[in-house]
Amino acid sequence: MKKETTTINQAVQHITARQGKYLTFSLVDEEYGIGIIQIKEIIGMMPITSVPRTPEFVKGVINLRGKVIPVIDLRLRFDMEPSDYTERTCIIVVEIEGKDNTVIIGIVVDSVSEVLNINEQDIEQAPSFGTKLNTNYILGMAKTEGGIKILLDIDSVLTSDEISVIEKTV
Repeated sequence: MKKETTTINQAVQHITARQGKYLTFSLVDEEYGIGIIQIKEIIGMMPITSVPRTPEFVKGVINLRGKVIPVIDLRLRFDMEPSDYTERTCIIVVEIEGKDNTVIIGIVVDSVSEVLNINEQDIEQAPSFGTKLNTNYILGMAKTEGGIKILLDIDSVLTSDEISVIEKTV
């Protein structure tokens, strides 16, 4: 009986971990969402200082109110075509789980859309094919009035080794 209770509790935690408020944004012609709880702030593009010997998707670091924050370009991380930054391009500052602690990073996105409240019944499992990214990064596919939003598990977008490399840049 105890094992069944544990399994039910895990299922409930998984469901409640997926539903909630998401900041939605676009990359190319696709819409994505990140759980609002991991968002620290949204800032306009600012000068990024490149750091040598980092992966191509690591654009460099920014000085945000005296704190040095590494910045990655999500397009490049997902092997999408690079694009020039526009007035709508922005940096979403997020908190992700590293090996030993949380890490603050900035992610460059094409544009921020809105904050949506997404219920569990509107979230389906990610398909195993047909997307431009590895489905291990995806919490689910949210059905909304405006179409489908790909909900990202931002903690899984980078590997622990990549997070370690990024931590060393600051």
